[in-house]
Amino acid sequence: MLFLLQAQTPVEQAVPVDGAPPAVDLNPIQLVLHSSGPVFVVFWLLVAMAAGVWIIAILKALQLARMRGALHAFEREAFNLVAANDLFDVARRHPGSPGGRVVTALARRGGSREVLGSVAKRAIVVEQQRASRLMTMLGSIASSAPFIGLFGTVWGILDAFLRIGREKSASLPVVAPAIGEALIATAVGLFAAIPALIFYNLLNRKADDIVSELETASEQWVTVVSESEQSGSMPPMDRTVPQPRPPVHGA
Repeated sequence: MLFLLQAQTPVEQAVPVDGAPPAVDLNPIQLVLHSSGPVFVVFWLLVAMAAGVWIIAILKALQLARMRGALHAFEREAFNLVAANDLFDVARRHPGSPGGRVVTALARRGGSREVLGSVAKRAIVVEQQRASRLMTMLGSIASSAPFIGLFGTVWGILDAFLRIGREKSASLPVVAPAIGEALIATAVGLFAAIPALIFYNLLNRKADDIVSELETASEQWVTVVSESEQSGSMPPMDRTVPQPRPPVHGA
C-alpha cells in the first residue's frame, strides 16, 4: 500500500489544481531569449554598448597613464635647461612624450616669442585631441543608453497592453512576460549609462590635468627657445629636428 502511494505522488503533484493560474517563468534569461523583436534588438545593443564602455575606459586609462608618465619624464630632464639646443636634445630622446612633441614643433618653426607661443598652442591642441580621443563615444553612450532602454520599456509595456486585449485578461501570466522584458531593457540601459558617465568624468578630468600641465610647462619652453634666438646662441640649423634619411638602394 505504501508503495502504491509513493508511486502515485509524482503524478498527483504534476496534475494542476482546477482553477489555479498556470505558473509564470520570470527567469530573466528566458525572458530575453523569448522577447519580442524590438526588445531583443534593444537588449543586445545595450549589452554591446555596456561592454564597449569598459573596453574604452580601460584603453583610455592606459593611454592617459602613458601620456602622463612620458610628460613627467620629459619635464624632469628639461626643468633646469636654459639653452634651446639642450632642450631639443631632450625632445629627441623623448619622441613619444607630449612635451617632446611640443618642443619638436617649436624647433621646426622658430621665430619671435609670439610666433613660438602660437606654435606651442597649436601643438597643445593636437595633444588635447589625442588625449580626448574616444571620449565622445563614452559621452554618447552615457547620454543615449537610458533613452534606448526607455524605448525597450515602452515597447514592452505596449506589448503587455496588446496581450491584454488579445487574451481579454489582465492576469499575471498574460502581462508578466512583457513587463519583465520592459524592466530588463531599462536595467541594461542604466547598466551601460552609469559606468559610461562615471568613466567620462574621471578620464576627462585626467586629460584636462595633462593639458594644463603641458600649457604651464610650454611657457618655459617658449621662453628658452625665444631667448636663445634673441641672444644668437642657437644657429639657424638647430631649428630643424633631423629627420631619418631615406634608404639608399644599391646600384
